[in-house]
Amino acid sequence: MRTSVSFLRSTLVALPLLCVQLIFAQAPDRTKPPELGAPPALKVPPIQHHKLSNGIPVTLIEKHQVPLVDIALQIQVGTAMDPADKVGLASLTLAMLDEGAGARTALQIADEIDFLGASLSTSAGYHTSAISLHTLLTRLDGALAIMSDVALRPAFPAEELERQRKQRLTALAQAHDNPNAIAAVLFNRTLFGEQHPYGQRTGGVEKTLRAFTVQDLKNFHTTHFVANHARLIVVGEVTAKSVLPKLEAAFGKWKAGKISTPTWPEAKQVADRQIYLVDKPGAAQSVIRIGRLGVPRLTEDYYAITVMNTILGGSFTSRLNQNLREQHGYAYGANSSFSFNHLPGPFMAGASVQTDATDKALGEFMKELQGMRGEISDEEIQRAKNYEALSYPSSFQTAGQIASQLAELVTYGLPDTYFNDYVTNILAVTKEQALAAAKKYVDPEKLAIVVVGDREKIETGLRALNLGQVHLLTIEEVLGKAPVLEGSD
Repeated sequence: MRTSVSFLRSTLVALPLLCVQLIFAQAPDRTKPPELGAPPALKVPPIQHHKLSNGIPVTLIEKHQVPLVDIALQIQVGTAMDPADKVGLASLTLAMLDEGAGARTALQIADEIDFLGASLSTSAGYHTSAISLHTLLTRLDGALAIMSDVALRPAFPAEELERQRKQRLTALAQAHDNPNAIAAVLFNRTLFGEQHPYGQRTGGVEKTLRAFTVQDLKNFHTTHFVANHARLIVVGEVTAKSVLPKLEAAFGKWKAGKISTPTWPEAKQVADRQIYLVDKPGAAQSVIRIGRLGVPRLTEDYYAITVMNTILGGSFTSRLNQNLREQHGYAYGANSSFSFNHLPGPFMAGASVQTDATDKALGEFMKELQGMRGEISDEEIQRAKNYEALSYPSSFQTAGQIASQLAELVTYGLPDTYFNDYVTNILAVTKEQALAAAKKYVDPEKLAIVVVGDREKIETGLRALNLGQVHLLTIEEVLGKAPVLEGSD
């Protein structure tokens, strides 16, 4: 008994000492950041290419972990194809596709899709539009039948057109009180001009929205929704053998049509630095957008630009965000981006900043844009490459995400090896290449600077910066008069 008590006492004394030793033995070294491991390898399943009997290409990736299927019908038409006097037509047509199709009303479509546990959406981009379906494998037949009706047999009911019209006119009116919307419209118009598709308000303007008829939508659909304008993207718990007959039944009888090759005016690069100040009396913040023309998606400098922009304003630890948010507290966040598309899109840097710090914030923007052309440290280039490489695989976790990535590959004709080679290509970018991209595409002397804020409080400070000519505008000069809505005084 004494032996047992003695053993217990010695154990109780030794146990705390052992715990202390374990705690100190396991304490992490907090004197330096942990070493990053190698970026995870991304191995996307093989990309399969098939065709329906009418020639529609089908791009397929099998993903068998979960019984879900994502199908996107991509149409090679978008807002850039709007006639000059019918701006907003493509966007409105796509929005109306699921507002009644085949024998179903808009409500019936919504109810049946919900009953199936599926989701169906339509969208219009500049150059491509899409009808996207997400469904359980066991409900694929029923969901695909609805998708086919929406794509091929839309009804364009007049009452739904009126509802869409009112919603868009209301959005136009609300934009007059939204500094970000004002800045976006002016920024695009300044860079591209009103005749370029990227400089227009793709959702429509009051004149066109009030004039659109059901026949306008039907004509647009008949002209552009043809089999030789279509592509199908499929990702999920399917094989070519199981899904191709279903796609054939849904879309195989779709007829080809006459396709015209659109042309667009060439946007001219910003020639010098000018400020466009839009007065928004009483605004609590100033919205700043700075930019110039960028490059198309298929530029040979894509990877160098991506890494360079990550350093400048493409991540939380970027120069712009660390300066304006962390160092000075002028904004909740500051960023920069290159918008890649078929045609050169914009390079844009921007933030919403405190009114009383508008001039100071703009000065810091210019400092960072100029500094981006000067020097990049070894730490910055490595951190930016790691950020891009480590985050990329997260875009391939679900069937929907893979379908979205596959849509980019299909749209721009990228090689089938693109996904698996992406991380390697990012990691191969050198400091010299990133710096060369900054010098080539970020020119602080040739920028359009858009500021929307309280002119009375910010104009003097902006002029004192001596960055260039200051153009004063009203909201109506940017957006036009706000639509008068039914029931309003």
